[in-house]
Amino acid sequence: MFVMTIDQRGSTGNQDRVPALLAQIAHLELAGAEQPVFERSVGDEIQGVVRDAPAVVEIALHALRGGHWYVGIGVGSVSLPPHASPREGTGTAFVAARKAVELAKAAGSQVPLSVVPGMMAGEAARGVTAGEGVQACANAEAVLRLLGRLVQDRTEAQWRVVDALRRQAVPGKSPGRHGSQKHVALELGISEQSVSRTVFRSGWQEEWAARPAASMLLGLADSRVGQPREDAAAHQNVHAQEDVSAREEPADRIEGDT
Repeated sequence: MFVMTIDQRGSTGNQDRVPALLAQIAHLELAGAEQPVFERSVGDEIQGVVRDAPAVVEIALHALRGGHWYVGIGVGSVSLPPHASPREGTGTAFVAARKAVELAKAAGSQVPLSVVPGMMAGEAARGVTAGEGVQACANAEAVLRLLGRLVQDRTEAQWRVVDALRRQAVPGKSPGRHGSQKHVALELGISEQSVSRTVFRSGWQEEWAARPAASMLLGLADSRVGQPREDAAAHQNVHAQEDVSAREEPADRIEGDT
């Protein structure tokens, strides 16, 4: 499960952007049957529980688009009654999301996004390991930051074309591959060549090719964070047996050859 904590950048002396972001997230076309609920938590900060990794990617990149938000993604356990407010939730993912948004604020010149695995001290005492989850979170963060850089560097002119491509997308298929550049050119009153150049310079195709990788890594992190030690040990034993077989196999081939 994922908890996202998103805090406004430079909120002191700036306009309150929370209502606008909440409205935008509510209207995003997200993967999964359940639309996540986001609410203002404290100050210029919002928080929400998200079940599906592709939805996390969509929300994170949307928040990064304007350059006004720090994005923290916590991966771990969530206890939240049905239809309850995110503010009523408990679990390691909430703790991790708080740490993640603080790390995003400390990112300096990097894209202000962080992914943190949730693991409480009590879980560690009971023999819970999250080694693979920690690495998966780090890998997901790296890919999301690369995508975030593409998103943040787009000009307004490029966004007009990109947004039009998404409106022209075939339902259920990647808008990065199935948007009609001819229709976009007609809609915006520009040439198809101009649309093609803009798509190339914006990194639009690269973004949509990499989104599934980010989702996969988040999903892997979700499946591994807080994994019981016996399951992890079994997983490691499988790898150990594979390593032994790999080391023995060359020797068998040599013996047969001689």
